[in-house]
Amino acid sequence: MNHRRHRDEETTYWLSYSDMMAGLLLVFVLVISFTMLHAKMDYDEKQNELVGKEQELVVKAAELDKEREIVSEQAEKLNAQEEALTKQGEKIAIQEKTLEEQNELLNKLAAVLSEQQQKLDDIIGVRAELVTALSQEFGDSNLKVSVDEKTGGITFDAGILFDYNKSTLKPSGQEFLSEFLPRYADILLDPKYKDNISEIMIEGHTDTEGNYLFNLSLSQKRALAVAEYCLGDKSNILSSDQLEEMRQLISATGRSYSNPIYDENGKVDMEASRRVEFLFRLKDEEMVREMIEILSEDQ
Repeated sequence: MNHRRHRDEETTYWLSYSDMMAGLLLVFVLVISFTMLHAKMDYDEKQNELVGKEQELVVKAAELDKEREIVSEQAEKLNAQEEALTKQGEKIAIQEKTLEEQNELLNKLAAVLSEQQQKLDDIIGVRAELVTALSQEFGDSNLKVSVDEKTGGITFDAGILFDYNKSTLKPSGQEFLSEFLPRYADILLDPKYKDNISEIMIEGHTDTEGNYLFNLSLSQKRALAVAEYCLGDKSNILSSDQLEEMRQLISATGRSYSNPIYDENGKVDMEASRRVEFLFRLKDEEMVREMIEILSEDQ
């Protein structure tokens, strides 16, 4: 009886122990399951976070690629701008060189113009002095001559020298030239003027009656008749020195009726148009006149 009781107690013990162990095992299983579930949840959460991070990285990578493309485009633009600036710099350098050359040329031109201006001033001054001297010499004389206040050209009526339509000097014409020419030569051959004289022209002019060639021949013959009387080998109007100097300067030509004289009503003054003129040209005057004309055309 006691042995059976003892066995029952022992069986009860082991059953309780077994239940306890089973309970512990169940608790352990539950703990492990909960731990695994929690770990799984943490894993899933971390996995989701990782996926989110990967997506963010993908987006960032795409944005970075776009930024790289923008930077690349900007770099290309900068390179293009640098090339353009380089070309512009080369053009500017060429333009600067051209400007320097032009400035140098302008400086040279300014120097030439200044020199020509000085020559022009000298010429104007010399001509003005000659005009004054001629006006003073012949203005109050008994010789019927007119002195051009601008050019210094001297004009006298061809009727004093020649008969109508003739080219042979009259005695009165010879007397007139004998008195006129020495006084004229004294002024133009004066040492302060003669170095500036390049030419003295004797010009014959006619009225507008008749044809051009007849009047051209007549005007030339009259100019040559005056030159021959004044400068011929038999001429004794001037000293030998003056004669030689005047021969080197004087030329004679006829102008026909190409330059008639008009009266105040605009009609040809026939009597005044029949004339002989003594004109003078100064050295460098033609060159300066041409330069003035060129500059006037440029302006």
